[in-house]
Amino acid sequence: MQICRTVKEIRAFVQQVRSRGGSVGLVPTMGYFHQGHLALMRRARESCDAVVVSIFVNPLQFGPQEDFARYPRDFARDAAMAEEAGVAAVFAPSAEEMYPSGFATHVEVGGLTDCLCGLSRPGHFRGVATVVAKLFNIVRPDRAFFGQKDAQQLLVVRRLAADLNMDLEIVVVPTVREADGLAMSSRNVYLEPEQRRAAVVLYQSLREAEEMVRGGERDAGRVRRKIEEMIAAVPEARIDYVEIRSLPALEPVQELDAPALLALAVRFGTTRLIDNTVLNGSAADL
Repeated sequence: MQICRTVKEIRAFVQQVRSRGGSVGLVPTMGYFHQGHLALMRRARESCDAVVVSIFVNPLQFGPQEDFARYPRDFARDAAMAEEAGVAAVFAPSAEEMYPSGFATHVEVGGLTDCLCGLSRPGHFRGVATVVAKLFNIVRPDRAFFGQKDAQQLLVVRRLAADLNMDLEIVVVPTVREADGLAMSSRNVYLEPEQRRAAVVLYQSLREAEEMVRGGERDAGRVRRKIEEMIAAVPEARIDYVEIRSLPALEPVQELDAPALLALAVRFGTTRLIDNTVLNGSAADL
């Protein structure tokens, strides 16, 4: 496995793959891998000749009071896990490599970023869209792989790629969960034991919503209120949002007569966790 620290190095690697007629898959990450990341790598390995994984904790997508400085990092561990998963190259640039002196260009995706995490984290998706556009331009992958857990991010990236005529396929991979249902996240390591036990309410509430819809409930407001009640009953949990939105436009929904995204963000102490499910559908509807 090759470690590339500069744009020049990763472009040279990709050119070698292309010269042999090979296809390239990209898995963009901020590192500190868990089984969810490895699922993305394995999926990429199944459909591409060479998999490139980027490891870059992107400062542009963190707000001033967020956890950029303490975001978990362990490059040696990540590199070993990526190599074991069959990754061909890791692109791990510095902030100066990605945003050199004088950098002044940013990418914004309208509409999709005006709700959910876009409201809770102003500027977040501007940072996401900018770094993803740069990664797509640097690596020029045939396919890029994203997890369902970050559903809004996935939809933003799809819109970005379509609007800018980027010649690649965006592939969604279902959320990977712990044995008790909690969605795997690098931020789970922040949770105290009591918070970790409490956080399973996220998965439980999503399953309750799915059962309500399977049972015939079509009033989105009633589903949302039930989920809010379940989460609010857990003392450790503080709701950021619980919303049901249309797919793929993320517009407000009153009636559940088509696939819709139930998305939630909840804080346990200082740790903010997100999760989602697709009601009346599946990850394929994202």
